[in-house]
Amino acid sequence: MRILLKLSGEALAGPNKTGFHEDTVREVALQVKKLVEDGTQVGIVIGGGNFWRGRTSESIDRVKADQIGMLATIMNCIYVSEIFRSVGMKTNILTPFECGSFTKLFSKDRANKYFEKGMVVFFAGGTGHPFFSTDTGAALRAIEIEADSILLAKAIDGVYDSDPVTNPDAKKYDIISIDDVVAQNLQVVDMTASILVKENHIPMRVFALQEENSIIKAASGDFNGTTVTA
Repeated sequence: MRILLKLSGEALAGPNKTGFHEDTVREVALQVKKLVEDGTQVGIVIGGGNFWRGRTSESIDRVKADQIGMLATIMNCIYVSEIFRSVGMKTNILTPFECGSFTKLFSKDRANKYFEKGMVVFFAGGTGHPFFSTDTGAALRAIEIEADSILLAKAIDGVYDSDPVTNPDAKKYDIISIDDVVAQNLQVVDMTASILVKENHIPMRVFALQEENSIIKAASGDFNGTTVTA
């Protein structure tokens, strides 16, 4: 089995709200290590929101803001990759543009070679282009590496019909189609990513990262979250 795990930068910041919370990252690492030891191939995309949210500033050109965001995802992947290595895993970081000796240039063949060696592969730098989110980057990489599913680790424990933070009566879905997600504008991932997973029939599992063994449970399908069918 091959999965694409999408982590938000904010989730990795834990209670710090910015930067990194090492205990949170180490817990992610230990769960992924268990999956790899059980034979699952794991690719990872990380958002950059713990460092940069350029869309909130009107003083910076959107292209430049998105480029800063791409660099934030690379910093995140380097850090998380090192925590993974500290617990005994082998890792590699791929980017869609050259970063000197920091990363390797992405190709499907290179990713497959690393997976075959039992490595966890980090896909940093988004798509390499502005105007695309890390949601879209995750969907694109999942399609390219022929992942069986995308695991979306979020701050909330699934997909709701409205914001559970502001609406205590919000209804949580155990299963919902990507068509219904789009029709109801539930914004599990952005529209571009939604279209990609729909056209390529890749299911998503949405869950709360903070729950115990949440990644392991989501990978098995026996989890307290939402399955988005495609």
